[in-house]
Amino acid sequence: MSRSLRVPIGLSGALLLLLVLRQDNPSVANAARRPTSTPVPVGPTPTPTPGPVPPGLRAGLRASNYGIVPFPSPSWWVNSIDSMASRFPGSTGEQVAVVVEVLGGGGRGNCWAHFPNPSPGTTWPNVVFDNTDLFDSTFSAFDQNGSRVWLQVEPASCDVPMLVDLILQQYGVHPSVIGAGVDVEWYRKDVSREGKAVTDAEAQAWVEKTRSYDAGYQVFLKHWLPEKMPPVYRSGLVFIDDSQGHGSLDAMLSEFSVWGQTFAPSPVGFQYGYRSDKKWWSRLSDPPRAIGNALLSQIPNSRDLLWVDFTAYDIWPPG
Repeated sequence: MSRSLRVPIGLSGALLLLLVLRQDNPSVANAARRPTSTPVPVGPTPTPTPGPVPPGLRAGLRASNYGIVPFPSPSWWVNSIDSMASRFPGSTGEQVAVVVEVLGGGGRGNCWAHFPNPSPGTTWPNVVFDNTDLFDSTFSAFDQNGSRVWLQVEPASCDVPMLVDLILQQYGVHPSVIGAGVDVEWYRKDVSREGKAVTDAEAQAWVEKTRSYDAGYQVFLKHWLPEKMPPVYRSGLVFIDDSQGHGSLDAMLSEFSVWGQTFAPSPVGFQYGYRSDKKWWSRLSDPPRAIGNALLSQIPNSRDLLWVDFTAYDIWPPG
């Protein structure tokens, strides 16, 4: 997987080298999960029976600076997300937008915001800003067509409540925004290689900070290990599993079902469509629909179905 290399002005040579290493390392940039030994089925994979579409279901795509090259136009995002949502009648289109990603250092260093400083007189510790906004025009399109967007951060060494302030100062004006998300794999990697486990106190503080901007906002926490999630606190949270490398649809369903049961009755979501699983999902006649239907049939608290940007052009070719 190639990574779009957008280097902020003033980066040192050492930091640039770290970025290049991250670009060329699929296990980092594609956030590879543990593989399974499940064999890939031979021949066509049966299409799962559609499951009931629960009220409040959202379906759409992940979006990141590094996951899809070239970065699509707003119209492509609108059309592709509408296409994904149409596979699940009654669902609302959505995007998970990685508006702040880690910047080098194996996820232990600075954060990289893909927009200019919204308050030029304000200092945001450990945040490096772009000169132009990568996402704003797409969010404006969502405001018009009714799609929803999560603002995701990869915290690295940055304070999460500070990042919530930052992203909501930049994007809170958009009615399409429904909340903030934290990819816990990239939270305090100086403490744990797969990200520090979120405490109940941290989760509550993040939700309260987010809801100080809008009482209707939610927060998602993303990982593939349930033990990285807060032990008890659940208010205002959605739990997203981004595991990959399953080897088969049945293996994916088995693992994702455990995630759904672990956090029930809280809402859960799933990212799927990774290249590491393409050997089996490419055998499905309509992979986004088939996988989503299988999840809905077995995990009734599913609320977010997300195809990853790494292979989005395989399903929705660029215009």
